[in-house]
Amino acid sequence: MTPTAFQMFYKRSTCILGEGAVIERLRRDSDFELDPHIVNSAFIYDEPRRESLAAIYRQYLDIGRQYDLPLILSTPTWRASRERISKAGREDKDVNGDNFRFLDGLRNQYGAYAKNVAVGGLMSCRGDAFNPQEALSALEARTFHAWQAERLAQAGVDFLMAATLPALDEAIGLSAALSDTGMPYIISFVARSEGTLIDGTPLKEAIQRIDAAVSPKPLTYIVNCTHASIFRKAIFHEVNSSPLAVERIGGLLANTAALKPEDLDERENLVSEAPEIFGQTVGDLKNDLGMKILGGCCGTDDRHIRQLAKRLAI
Repeated sequence: MTPTAFQMFYKRSTCILGEGAVIERLRRDSDFELDPHIVNSAFIYDEPRRESLAAIYRQYLDIGRQYDLPLILSTPTWRASRERISKAGREDKDVNGDNFRFLDGLRNQYGAYAKNVAVGGLMSCRGDAFNPQEALSALEARTFHAWQAERLAQAGVDFLMAATLPALDEAIGLSAALSDTGMPYIISFVARSEGTLIDGTPLKEAIQRIDAAVSPKPLTYIVNCTHASIFRKAIFHEVNSSPLAVERIGGLLANTAALKPEDLDERENLVSEAPEIFGQTVGDLKNDLGMKILGGCCGTDDRHIRQLAKRLAI
C-alpha cells in the first residue's frame, strides 16, 4: 500500500483485527531463546526460527481471512534500533527491511485477501518499556529513532507504529521521527486505570501535546499491553481523560491480565483469561465505544484472536 492507500484503508474500515502476541508466545512456547538485544528480529535469518515466527503470523492471517476482516500485522522489529542491532552484531544485515520483506512475503501468499492486510513497521522506546525513568527527552528521541523509522519507511511498510510507550517526552520525539518520514503512523501507549501513561501523564495531555507538537500528527492513537477493563476506566477517567482523548484513541491491543504495568513487567507466570471472555470484552469495545483497531497483546494467542474475530464479524 502507498501511504495514501493505508489512510483510506483505515478510514473505510469499520473495524480492523489486530494480531495477538508474538514475542511472548516465542518466549514461552518455543524452544528458541530471544536475543537479549533485538529479541525476535534475527529469527528470520535461521530457518527453524523463521518458521516458528511464520507459523504464528500464519495463524493470525488464517483467522483474518476466515472471518473476512481487515487485518493489521506488525514487523518483528520492536527492538531493532541501530544501537541494539550493533550490540547484537547484526550490522551486516538490513534487519528492519528484511523483516518487512519476510512479513510481506507471508501476506502475499494469501491471494486476494492480501489486499485486506496492512503491514506496519513496529518500533518502541529506547529503554525499558515499563520504566519511564529510562525515557529519552523529546530531542534525543527524535534523533535516536530517526534511523529505524527511515529504514522501515524505505523498505515499503504500509504505516509505522510505535508501541508500548511509557512516557510522554520520548513519545513526542518518536512521533516527530515518524512524522519526518512522511508515512502515516500510529502511537500506542500503555495506560493505567487512572487515565494516565505509566509516567503519570494524563491521557488527555499526552494526546494534546503530541498533536500540537508534530505535523502531520498521528493518524490515530491506540493503547496496548492493557486489559480491556483497565482501558475502559482509563479513557473515561473524569480528570485525566477527555472527549478529545476518546475521539483520538482508535483501539486497543489488549492483554489478558487486569494487572498494573509494574506487575506485568517480566512476570514469570502467565496470567490469562478464557478466549471466549477475551473475545467478548475486547469485541464489545467496537459497538460500545467505537474502537476500530482491536487485537491482542500479552497472554493472547490464536484462540483469543479467533474469538475476537467471531465477535467483530457479527
